[in-house]
Amino acid sequence: MRHVSQPEDVSTDPLILAARVAGALPDGLASQKRMFGGITFLVKGNMLCCAARKGLMVRVGAEAKALESPHAAPCLGAGRRMSGFIMIEAEGLTRDAELKRWLSMVRTYVETLPPKLKTLRGSAPKQRQPAKRRTTTKRGKP
Repeated sequence: MRHVSQPEDVSTDPLILAARVAGALPDGLASQKRMFGGITFLVKGNMLCCAARKGLMVRVGAEAKALESPHAAPCLGAGRRMSGFIMIEAEGLTRDAELKRWLSMVRTYVETLPPKLKTLRGSAPKQRQPAKRRTTTKRGKP
């Protein structure tokens, strides 16, 4: 087991950050899944947050107010801004009180979302379009 002696070690290692997130959440609230290059926490199939090397990606819905906080920045995925998500830099997560404040904020939003349906592959089912009626016969005649 690795001994952590400095606050910056705690915040930059995604496994340690994920353990801190898991410890700050009520038992059984969230499931964990590897996504986005880190460990993602899901509530009823909806992403709550992702512990990554850069910090904590959180789902806040309307992000304008949350972006005013220190160490908060727009979340960029593949070079594009991800609407409704922000990144909390590692420096803003060194204290447990800061982490709990962010988790409380994102839980307030995510717990209002409807549960995601699961399929055998774990993704939401696709909506099927009704089959089109054929208006011609095999030879092209009506």
